[in-house]
Amino acid sequence: MFPSISPAQEIGLAVLLVAALVWVLGLGHMLWGSRFHHPEPGAHDGLPAIPAQRGADAHPMESVELTEAEEQAFAGLIRTLPLR
Repeated sequence: MFPSISPAQEIGLAVLLVAALVWVLGLGHMLWGSRFHHPEPGAHDGLPAIPAQRGADAHPMESVELTEAEEQAFAGLIRTLPLR
């Protein structure tokens, strides 16, 4: 094939080219399949991606009673935030 490289190098080059071709074809097949694959409605009825928010009564350590001064300080902090 090439006069300047050995037969072992030619075999290695052929193997490398075949592997690259198989990889490109596999990648193309994967992308083509994901582009036109539309799951049926209800196909993802497993666990939700984000769990539902629990109420304040879920666990006593998840809620904190604020004093009147803390509530006023929090309200003042909220008033200083810019609205978007």
